[in-house]
Order: sequence, then structure tokens, then C-alpha cells
Amino acid sequence: GMGLNAYFAYTVVIGMGYTWQYALTAVFAEGIIFILLSLTNVREAIFNAIPMNLKSAVSVGIGLFIAFVGLQNAHIVVGGSTLLQLFSVDAYNKANGVEASFNNVGITVILALAGIIITGILVVKNIKGNILWGILITWALGIICQFAGLYVPNADLGFYSLLPDFSKGLSIPSLAPIFGKLQFKGIFSVDFIVILFAFLFVDLFDTIGTLVGVSAKADMLDEEGKLPHIKGALLADAVATTFGAILGTSTTTTFVESASGVSEGGRTGLTAVTTAILFGLSLFLSPIFLAIPSFATAPALVIVGLYMLSNVTNINFTDMSEAIPAYVCIIAMPFFYSISEGISMGVIAYVVINLITGEAKEKKISALMYVLAILFILKYIFL
Repeated sequence: GMGLNAYFAYTVVIGMGYTWQYALTAVFAEGIIFILLSLTNVREAIFNAIPMNLKSAVSVGIGLFIAFVGLQNAHIVVGGSTLLQLFSVDAYNKANGVEASFNNVGITVILALAGIIITGILVVKNIKGNILWGILITWALGIICQFAGLYVPNADLGFYSLLPDFSKGLSIPSLAPIFGKLQFKGIFSVDFIVILFAFLFVDLFDTIGTLVGVSAKADMLDEEGKLPHIKGALLADAVATTFGAILGTSTTTTFVESASGVSEGGRTGLTAVTTAILFGLSLFLSPIFLAIPSFATAPALVIVGLYMLSNVTNINFTDMSEAIPAYVCIIAMPFFYSISEGISMGVIAYVVINLITGEAKEKKISALMYVLAILFILKYIFL
């Protein structure tokens, strides 16, 4: 996830002064531990220990989170005197310290809003592939605006041409500069353990949160709130993280954008395999995919967020000992910009509220939930 990417780059490499090879080694070690935790069913046990109400809350929280990410990517919301505010060119320039104009940032916001409306209409009309069509139509409108002079690319400000650049031809980028660049010197230091634990913790609960949210939306959970065949999904995630580090990438995690596949009816591994094949093909066609702007993909995130919000009806709001932890979980994800923080806050709230009010014994809260709550509290104290 982007949170782990930021931790990798800004905390470990820039802040702590370690090489990116050293950080990759921490990711590799995390992957090995994940494989062991998956094979021993520890991660599955954590997934199953989370109460059903919290699982529904995770799905809703993810919906708000990815909708918020979409609004940010489209610059519909920007930083301001009130922390966040509706877009204006002046507010955007002040928040980013740049001198953008209507012809680069302003028109993209209008196009993003148009994209949300267009995608919404396609959803209402039940058009197959509505989200994909929404992206393509919004991109096409952007290209028209570029030809008409309404959109003026400015690479210095991060606004690039919407036309694919085939000047370098079609070829697969070389992995040689980053493949196998692990650095094992200094792995027994305290710093390495702290880095490893941070990667492990965030990736563990980001993955579990995404699996909970997406599988809940797909109605794949059984009556006890368990996900059949979850071990395979967790093991695939762990193996991908390990081999991803060898290939030179930061933590490979389960993407919350998987919700878009679920919204289109994806329910089996065939969806994932098809996506993987298309990702492979995209290496040859990278100029095309790199030309698709964030304002064209942002509407997809906003609409998928709506799909995820529907699980709010599964939360028991009549029992406040269930409703309050669910509420905490939901609002924490977008406000703290993290799926794992939402789970942490939700679990702590659930255990503390039910324990103090005497509801814990009647609900037979799993012992693992108590362990998780303690670990989360310790994390906030020491990390």
C-alpha cells in the first residue's frame, strides 16, 4: 500500500538514512515471516477472531477511505485553512506551493466531476463494465480538452500529456538495476527489528482489512463470518511479498482496488488470474496506461466506495456496544488514512467497551481479540 511505500521511502531511507537495499531486505524478511504465519494458520486465526460487526465496519470504512482517495487524486478536495476544503485554484496552489492555473488543474477537476456523473449514469443503467467505460470516456474527454487548448500539460507541475508517448517504442523495462539487491549486513540491529515489525504490522492488518472488506462485499463470508479457503489467499500474499522484495519492490499487499472487480461480479480466482495476465500485457503497453490520468481513474474509486458502503446495513446499530466500535473503525480509516489504523482502533474499542460494560463474557469474545487489543495499545505506546 501507499502507506508502506511512504514508510519505506521517507522513514527508512530518507529519515533513518538506510539504503533502499536495506529496506528491501526488511521487506524480504517480513515476507518469510508471513509465509510461516500463513502456514501455521496464525493469520487465518486473526481473521476469524474479528467479530462480524467489525468485519462489516471494515468494509464500510474501506469504502469511505477509497472514496476519499479518489476525491484527493482528482483534487476535488484540497488542503486549506480548515484542513480540507472544496477545490479552488488558489487553495490548490497554496496547499502545494505551486502556480497552477485553470488550464491544468482546474479543468481536470471539472473532468473528474464529469467522470463521476458519467460513471454513475452507467451504473444506474447497469451497463456492463461501467467503471472501465467511465475511465475511458473521462480520458477521452480529457484528450478532446487537450486538443481544444482547454487542458495545457505542464510536466513541472505534474500535469502530463494525455496522449500516449511511443517515442521509446514498446518494450519491457529491465529489472537488472533492482533485481536481487538485498543487503543483509546489519540485520541483527535494533533498527532493523523496528523496521521489520513496522512493515509486518501494517502489512498484516492492511491485508486482513482488505480481505475482510472485499469478501464481505462479495458475500463470500459464511454464517460465522469466516472466509472459506482464506489460507490460499494469505499464502499467495505472503509469497508475493517475499518474491516482490527479490524483484526490487516494496511490500506487495492485497489491493483494496480489488473491490472494483467484485463490483463487476468477480468472485473466483479466474478474476485474479485474468487481472495478472492483463498486468503482464501492460508491460508492453505501458505508454498507453501511463497516459491515463488520475482524474480519469478517480471517479472509479468514488463509485467503488459507494459499493462498499452498502455493508453498513449489516451493522447492528441497536446494540451500542457493537455500534460504537464499528463507528470508530469506520471513521478511523479515512481520517487516519490507513486501513490498519481503522482495524486497530476498532479492535481496541470493541474489547475495552465490552469488557468494562460486562458484555464480553456473554458475547464470548475470542482470547485472540484480547491479545490483539493489547498489541495494538503497545504499538501506539512504543511506535
